[in-house]
Amino acid sequence: MSKQPLLQKLKIGEIELNNRVVMAPMTRSRAANPDKVPFDIHVEYYRQRASAGLIIAEGSQISTKAVGYINTPGIYSKVQVEGWKAVTKAVHEEGGKIFLQLWHVGRMSHPDFHNGELPHAPSAINPYSKSFTPSGFKETVTPKEMSLDEIKQTILDYKNAAKNAMEAGFDGVEIHSSNGYLLHQFFSRTSNIRMDEYGGSKENRAKILFEVIDAIKEVMPEEKIGLRLNPSLHNIFGMTLDEETIPTFDYIIEKLNDYNLAYLHLSEPFNDVSDVPHAVEKIAHRYRPMYKGVLIINANFDQEKGNQYILEGLADAVAYGKLFISNPDLVERFEQDAPLAEWDDATFYTPGEKGYTDYPKLKKAKA
Repeated sequence: MSKQPLLQKLKIGEIELNNRVVMAPMTRSRAANPDKVPFDIHVEYYRQRASAGLIIAEGSQISTKAVGYINTPGIYSKVQVEGWKAVTKAVHEEGGKIFLQLWHVGRMSHPDFHNGELPHAPSAINPYSKSFTPSGFKETVTPKEMSLDEIKQTILDYKNAAKNAMEAGFDGVEIHSSNGYLLHQFFSRTSNIRMDEYGGSKENRAKILFEVIDAIKEVMPEEKIGLRLNPSLHNIFGMTLDEETIPTFDYIIEKLNDYNLAYLHLSEPFNDVSDVPHAVEKIAHRYRPMYKGVLIINANFDQEKGNQYILEGLADAVAYGKLFISNPDLVERFEQDAPLAEWDDATFYTPGEKGYTDYPKLKKAKA
């Protein structure tokens, strides 16, 4: 085994990972069936990538109200649980570990997904973005501000989804509280102008997140729960950074130290925020000293930079996205310092095997 940091073992909770190369959760829009069930091509896709230290499977909606993109799988029905069972079985047969990302897109949805009804959100504020609907990309609309009862139901939906994920054989779950989706919308003053217990102060805006964690803890061990955050997201997915954004994430991440989570998964900025007031350009540098648990870092890392971050103690593991699309054997390629295959972004979200399960592994590529 190479001595490079990315290929060293890592323990998260009671689970030992074979390496620190994490497959990031990526929407691929392959569940092209009425029940939004993962099926045989999902099984093959994840099986091919099982040498990752940890696979974080694609965001899966926790309820029918949570959906916002076409052909994305769910984790709220029995038939979906059965579909995922085949995926987790395949990954485990290959010696891999796999978490499921729990997803609610909030205002990033569209009435086309909800029989004409408005999507739910913390406040009735249009993100002025686009939703990927069955009829193509459509402009988002002004969502419905969630009632207290709807918030409570959503927390129960997260709990039920986590219970279903455990039944489906996942090693844990990741709460998607990032990238401008529902929980992230609660955190931000630009998307949450509520005046009740879920709005106003940073403590109130973060309240739903900790209620979700506490609810999920009732159905699975705390050390099987991961969490994803994107503190410096700006002008993407309708999110706008302001002077309270980073202090809010500081509060959240400090408070996460009260939990024994599997990991915290952070994203470096998706775009250049060097000229954005109050933004943090180097997320790992800020939050590694603050967070005491296992830290996974993400966003445009290559092999060299990933090794460097682990070696310098800035992260415990690195999540790779697009590189895993075109290199199902990414870990083996890192181990051999082998060339990496290019991805085809035209097939990121198209149904079927093309651009999904047809990328060759290294030995076949050489042949």
